[in-house]
Amino acid sequence: MSTDSHHYYEPSQGHRLPHDPLNAIVAPRPIGWISTRGASGSVNLAPYSFFNVFNYNPPIVGFSSTGWKDTVRNARQTGEFVWNLATRKTAESMNASSAVVPYESDEFVLSGLTAAPSRRVGPPRVAESPVNFECKVIDIQQLKDHRGTALQTWLVLGEVVAVHILKSLLVDGIFDTFGAGIIVRAGGATAYAEIRPDTRFDMTRPR
Repeated sequence: MSTDSHHYYEPSQGHRLPHDPLNAIVAPRPIGWISTRGASGSVNLAPYSFFNVFNYNPPIVGFSSTGWKDTVRNARQTGEFVWNLATRKTAESMNASSAVVPYESDEFVLSGLTAAPSRRVGPPRVAESPVNFECKVIDIQQLKDHRGTALQTWLVLGEVVAVHILKSLLVDGIFDTFGAGIIVRAGGATAYAEIRPDTRFDMTRPR
């Protein structure tokens, strides 16, 4: 039941809102634009809204898939994937790559993107993306709820073994987060946001 100042709900009972607020509150979220290659050689490219970085050394990234999808199957078969940075320039292509198509379909072709060879892993990189992380799979875990019941959701963790960064985005050796045109998922089913210079603020950590 809602109080006067807060909307209260228990997720197991439903949120009673037009759109699940979880995705809007934990926002904006980086996009896991993942390319993989299956054991048969088929290539897959798909975006995941549950993605982040989890460790510095070695660098570890991960994404979560609701449902056993082609990306997870490929990652398990070959133990590799590539994360590609989604930007405003590639937003429409990234969105096109989310279409539900047969397993053997090549989303690079469907999205009008160029598959560039990786150096340490088999799956190709998105050439139009200014940053790519080549990754080796560390673990694939089926998630559970607090009762131990298995969910139809899989978490894929990978170690970044090679990094490609467009040199023009390195300003005095520092990656230009605000000039890269990075896009992120925002609240609502269709909402995205671009990280722009006018949203920047700076703080110094206390010593």
